[in-house]
Amino acid sequence: MELDFEKMDGLIPAIIQDAESGKVLMLAYMNEFAWNKTLETGKAWFYSRSRDKQWMKGEESGNVQIVKEVFIDCDNDTVLLKVEQVGKAACHKGYVSCFFRKINGEVKIVDEKIFDPDTVYKKS
Repeated sequence: MELDFEKMDGLIPAIIQDAESGKVLMLAYMNEFAWNKTLETGKAWFYSRSRDKQWMKGEESGNVQIVKEVFIDCDNDTVLLKVEQVGKAACHKGYVSCFFRKINGEVKIVDEKIFDPDTVYKKS
């Protein structure tokens, strides 16, 4: 199955979902390199647009994502990865999910913070 990396300038969205709970953990982008590394290693790899680099989820924090299932959408331009979230937190802000805020007239944090990002991501 060939993914269509050309629709979005070489990137495809990747929805990351906890394989056990079904909770959506994050959305990231993959280029062809990250896609191939994910398939090759069984760990989630992405392309960071802000840092302009390839990265394996958890390479700094230890919160690695072990890929359990891979799904491709009908247009071949989006993937869904069902993962085992090692370390219990997918969000770089310290939460289980990047979707930890709910809007219901106001913004409310609806998840518990798992770690302190200032401690985990020490700036050099």
